[in-house]
Amino acid sequence: MNGEERREYILHVLKTSDAPVSGSAFARDLHVSRQVIVQDIALIRSSGVEVLSGKYGYFIYKNQPVSRVFKVYHSDAETEEELNLFVDLGGRIDDVFVYHKVYGVVRAAMNIKSRREIRAYMKSLESGKSSLLKNITGGYHYHTISADSEEVLDDIQEALSKRGFLAKLQDYEPVNFWKNSLPSGEEEKT
Repeated sequence: MNGEERREYILHVLKTSDAPVSGSAFARDLHVSRQVIVQDIALIRSSGVEVLSGKYGYFIYKNQPVSRVFKVYHSDAETEEELNLFVDLGGRIDDVFVYHKVYGVVRAAMNIKSRREIRAYMKSLESGKSSLLKNITGGYHYHTISADSEEVLDDIQEALSKRGFLAKLQDYEPVNFWKNSLPSGEEEKT
């Protein structure tokens, strides 16, 4: 195995590992000295990959997606436009939910990340056998949106506001819509 192949192997292991990998482990697996691994890591770093080192070895920091809940309001005819806004700006639509005064939080997973998936979702609604979840609360609903950065979520929030889709939280609504944050005495309905 030449140096380039060795560095590709090291990079692959670091990208797929859930834990740091020691230089000694790489040296043993690749039948080279630990110093060769140190030099390989330096070359990988010089190529622009942020390889970090810690007490237990080398690792690549994997960006964890961030998420934000948006309360929105729009007509049925504007649903596709709203969903496209999320994905066009880099968001992933994790779910849709409503906060019903009697039933509590009613949530449905969506897991949509592209216009193609939005078209399929909209097509499934065309049969007329089901209505949008937002319709049980007069059009007000929420989406949990995931993205690679807070900046993407900020852009989405600004675009929703400019378009007039962003709705204001009311006093009776919980600030955080997850199971442990509902008003006392209420349970999440799914």
